[in-house]
Amino acid sequence: MTRAADRPRRSTVSNFPAQPLSPLDGRYQAAVSALGDFLSEAGLNRARVEVEVEWLITLTDRGLFGQSPLSDAEKDSLRALYRDFGQAEIDWLAEREAVTRHDVKAVEYLVRDRLSSLGLDRIAELTHFALTSEDVNSTSYALTVQRAVTQVWLPRLRQVIERLRAVSVELADAAMLARTHGQPATPTTMGKEIAVFAWRLERVLTQLESSEYLAKFSGATGTWSAHLAADPDADWVEISRGFVEGLGLGFNKLTTQIESHDWQVELYDRARHAGGILHNLATDVWTYISLGYFAQIPVAGATGSSTMPHKINPIRFENAEANLEIAGGLFQTLAATLVTSRLQRDLTDSTTQRNIGVAFGHSLLALDNLLRGLGEISLSREVLLADLDTNWEVLAEAIQTVIRAEVVAGRSQITDPYALLKELTRGHRVGGADLAEFVRGLDIGDAAKERLLALTPATYTGLAASLVTGA
Repeated sequence: MTRAADRPRRSTVSNFPAQPLSPLDGRYQAAVSALGDFLSEAGLNRARVEVEVEWLITLTDRGLFGQSPLSDAEKDSLRALYRDFGQAEIDWLAEREAVTRHDVKAVEYLVRDRLSSLGLDRIAELTHFALTSEDVNSTSYALTVQRAVTQVWLPRLRQVIERLRAVSVELADAAMLARTHGQPATPTTMGKEIAVFAWRLERVLTQLESSEYLAKFSGATGTWSAHLAADPDADWVEISRGFVEGLGLGFNKLTTQIESHDWQVELYDRARHAGGILHNLATDVWTYISLGYFAQIPVAGATGSSTMPHKINPIRFENAEANLEIAGGLFQTLAATLVTSRLQRDLTDSTTQRNIGVAFGHSLLALDNLLRGLGEISLSREVLLADLDTNWEVLAEAIQTVIRAEVVAGRSQITDPYALLKELTRGHRVGGADLAEFVRGLDIGDAAKERLLALTPATYTGLAASLVTGA
């Protein structure tokens, strides 16, 4: 018998080129790549260059320290440093950071280097003037997160909501059996149930659209000490406010060394809330598919099972479900970590914020799958109607409620209508003919009898359709 120690060991050396560890940068890269323009290391560094450049322009525009405002051509050449930011700058920063071991300092050196090549050495010492790294970082993260959310993530969320709205209107009158606790319950319509998700998401969307994106620009411990030491007569608070708000951000005046991240906590909690609703949607649609309520539209060339040729699996909703769980966990971690900083500064936020793109990436991937999944299903109305037709006992609610109204109106002497219907229907299947016979024998007015006899499970949907259409 061969001992384990005698068996040849498998090689641990791979011939692979460098491989992505995250599926977001591999298998799913095409679906989430738009976020990389903002929530990547390159996107962050481009924003850092933007902040450094715009601060230079702000300082010179105000004529501080004897400087004259830059010409329009000089401003354009400076702004080209971030507008044309590309691979050359990415490589330059990587090489310099390997020496400095400090990412923001590497960006400062990049700007200084480019100032020299532009013939603007005279303002070189205004680069990163009176700033702490977190002035640049808080502003850069606010810019990149704002742009990623408003330009990439929210538009896809709106697409999903719009699709849900369209489906809800299309299916507004599609009667179906409700299943409270998984059991047959008062009928509803598929359109109304889908509209519930749209309404929930619209409410959170409104909150997300009102999100603040805050930055601080107040120096090493939030006191503008260095600024005042350099020029005690300048109104540095208003200069900083004007600078930050000029970038389209909100200004946080009262901070420690870091911006307190509360706006991020609020944003990620709202994003997680939206994800929870979407997760609920994914599991419900998956369940409707398993019940046969929705049929899946075959995709040409696709395979559902390696052994069962007939299968079309609800993979879009399963993928969305899993990615929403990952995103939700990350959003929760981001919010829980970023809300706290020891005393005036610690670095727990630094590595945490580098995962913002991962959280939004998994969320965006889920949105993409939901959008595609909703376009690959069709309602099987005949299945819904057949399900309703085998559950006439759900009309017990209507019958006992009408009896109670008749008793109150003095047109019936029946006692305890609920118990009467409970005895008839609880734990029993009751057909349409059985219920009709029961109703005909009730001590209620003729008009009430006619209303009940006209009811079927498919017509007992109340205001469901009009709740969707507003009719």
